[in-house]
Amino acid sequence: MKIPNSARLQFELMDDNDAPLLFELDQDPVVMRFINGGRAATMDEIKNATLPRMRAYTNPAQGWGLWKVTTLASQLDNPSCFIGWILVRPMGFFSDTPALHDIEIGWRFKQMTWGKGYATEAAKAVLQMLAQQAEVSHVSAIVDPANLSSIGVMEKLGMQFFKRDSYPSPDGPEEMLCYQIAV
Repeated sequence: MKIPNSARLQFELMDDNDAPLLFELDQDPVVMRFINGGRAATMDEIKNATLPRMRAYTNPAQGWGLWKVTTLASQLDNPSCFIGWILVRPMGFFSDTPALHDIEIGWRFKQMTWGKGYATEAAKAVLQMLAQQAEVSHVSAIVDPANLSSIGVMEKLGMQFFKRDSYPSPDGPEEMLCYQIAV
């Protein structure tokens, strides 16, 4: 399964060779604010935590993985510029009961792209791809309640607040909001 190009963006599944891009993105404390309180990731964390987790849920046939988002040549000042990623995997993938019919999406984009509609455009492309899969009935996203920008993206996608729940984190359970849309 592939995500087709959108009006301004192209998509490619990430792999271990993309470690420098993941590292670069995670160096901005503002980007990381709602992920881990603004702490920059180390290259060791990328190589020993992020990449193994990514490999565990990557399934090209299903469209699962971290999708590298780059601009098309006509966008920004730098053609084919890496601007962030879109996550696609079953909800609860790392639990004993992953929901294969309910696909989680998430995103992380460079601060220079915020407010330009790239996250919404990329997520819409993912939703279109997932809507073609008969076994997928819902798409969900989790968000820190204070992350109003991501909540805004979810609402632009037509997602509705579904529930408030606790999700595991390195510092203990965190309360998050879950938004969902039927596809």
